Order: sequence, then C-alpha cells, then structure tokens
Amino acid sequence: MKLIMQREALLQPLSKVVGVVERRQTIPVLANFLLQAEDGVLSCTGTDMEMVLRATQTAEVASPGSVTAPARKLVDICRALPDGCSLNISVSDDQLRIDTGKSHFSLSTLPVDEYPDMEKAEELQNFTVVEKHLHELLNGVAFAMANQDVRYYLNGLLLEIHEQRLRAVATDGHRLALADHNDLQAEADVSPSSDEDMRVIVPRKAVMELLRLLEDSDERITIGFGRNHMQVQMPGLIMTSKLIDGRFPEYQAVIPPANDHQVKVDKQTLRTALHRAAILSNEKFRGVRLEFTPGKIRIIAHNPQHEEAVEDIDAEHQIESLSIGFNVTYLMDALAVIKTADVLLLLRDANSSCLIREPDSDECQHVIMPLKL
Repeated sequence: MKLIMQREALLQPLSKVVGVVERRQTIPVLANFLLQAEDGVLSCTGTDMEMVLRATQTAEVASPGSVTAPARKLVDICRALPDGCSLNISVSDDQLRIDTGKSHFSLSTLPVDEYPDMEKAEELQNFTVVEKHLHELLNGVAFAMANQDVRYYLNGLLLEIHEQRLRAVATDGHRLALADHNDLQAEADVSPSSDEDMRVIVPRKAVMELLRLLEDSDERITIGFGRNHMQVQMPGLIMTSKLIDGRFPEYQAVIPPANDHQVKVDKQTLRTALHRAAILSNEKFRGVRLEFTPGKIRIIAHNPQHEEAVEDIDAEHQIESLSIGFNVTYLMDALAVIKTADVLLLLRDANSSCLIREPDSDECQHVIMPLKL
C-alpha cells in the first residue's frame, strides 16, 4: 500500500473514528485502525465490537492495499506534524511508514485478517432526517440517560418512529426527557407499519459518539434500523452500532396527565438563581427547596455545615402555598436544553413529579421526581 495525503486530509477521518477505539483492549487488534486504500479513496475503520465507525477521504493512491495500525499513536503523530505538510504513507515488512520532510515514523501493524468484520449485512429500514435536527433531538434528552445502571436498558436512549415523527426518550429512573421531531422521511422502498411504533434502544456510547460527530448542517442524513443494529450515514462517515436488547419502560405512564398548578418563569432568571443556590446545596444529594407563593418562587438550599442560600424570583402563577424539593442538577440540565425565553413548570403537590416544557410546545418535555428534604 502506498499513498500520498495532506496532513489535514488524513487527520480528518482519523479524528472522526478514534473516539470508538478504547485505550485498554483485551483483543490487541481492536487498538488499531483498519486502513484500506483503493480507487483514490482511503477508508479508516475503528471498532470496539459494539460499534463501528468508518470514515473515507480522497487520497492519491499509488498502490492499493490494507493494513491495521495503532490508532492513538497514528492520530497523535498527525496532530503533532506541522500544518500543510504532505505525507508519504507506505507499508513494508509489517510496518506502516510515514515520511514527511525530515520526519520519519514507523509503526507496527497486525494482520488485517484478525480485524473483526462488524458491519452487518442486516436488512435495515432507512429514513432521512436533517443532520442538525437529529443533533438537537439527541442533545435534548441525552443527559437523562443512566450510566452503568444495573437496569441495562436505561443505559441508552429510546428512539421511536411513528409515521413521520421521530421521538427520543431517556430516563435514569429519577428524571425523564422526551423530544419529538416531525420531519422524518422514509426512503421510497420502505413502508413502515403505521399501526405499531418502531422502537430501538441505542447504547449510551453510540449516542455520545453521534453527538460528537453530528454537525450543524441542513443536509439530510440516513438512519437505518434493523432488529439488532442501527446505522447512521453522514457525508464521508458511516456509524454502525449494536442495539440494546431490552424493554424500555412505558414512559407515557410517567408523564403527568394533568397538573393543578402552572408556573411561568423567565428561564435565564431561574437558571442563574438555581446556579447560585446550588453552591451551598448538599454535595451528595444536591437538593433545593422551591417555595411558591403568589407571583413568587423562593429557592432555598442547605448543607450539613449549616450554610444556607436563599433566592427570590418573580414568576407568573397563583399558587397560594406549595413547598417541593428537587435535585438542582436535574432542574438545571432540563433548563439548559429549553430554547424559549420562558419556561413552564407544571406541578400538582409536594409528592408529585414536576413537568417542565416550553410555553407553547410539548415537543420537548422533562419530568423530574420530587426529593424529600
């Protein structure tokens, strides 16, 4: 294999793929990229046996071939080289050589046939969505995913398709985030059933990689769903991930059907007040108490050192008297993805969950369980 590429051209696909490569591997070849050069294109593949990333870039290929090379070292070398330099890349004697100017590098390789083939030929149902809209959808709920929970099906994100709607839902058992997008388009040869929703659970790592890779672009990208895998095709990049085999909780039952009290408040005012109060909250439980009186919200935080923070803000509501505790981090996480200047808090009593959403839309909803303080 012999090819010539500019440093920046090579670094672009390597940087996209390296996120899937774990630093510690039980199988040595998984610490490597699979590099394949042919027909003027360099393909770079990385996998952790659960997810595969494959990025492509045009190159001046003098001799086609394939090789596996240490992923992190290759990326570090490219990052350390000066901008604009031209790289001569070749393979000889089980070594990958990189030559540019007065710099020469030789990396050890492993046999290509040891590299796992994880890109399944499973039949997929494909849809298209605007790239930036998918990023907004995932970003609006990803923070609510569980992390290393024994309920493995919570360590991911539910994607649900019904007709032209794509819905994302995440929960860790203490809070729930839901977001909808209504511009999904099925490919011409796909006719999904409208009688039953298509539901898949995407693993946490795949969600976080997608958030890293998706760009603020108006270009439509393709999402494919199968029985065991999901595939996302972006310009110059394909991500394939295994799905979590489990039953996601019936999240509709968690969303409060009706609320006795509606509170409208300036989002930024509430966020900054919560941020200040959080400084003196209990570091373990992160609890704050919200006390509602007509036209006002009082935010109170305590900690074991007998320190206290009190914040008073104006709000539109007619609650005579209500005191309810919440995890302040959960409140701030939900407010961070609300796009409107004002936010609605829908409440019933001190023992019921709070529903947070935008005033004129229910496309993004957040449910937070109360905290006893």
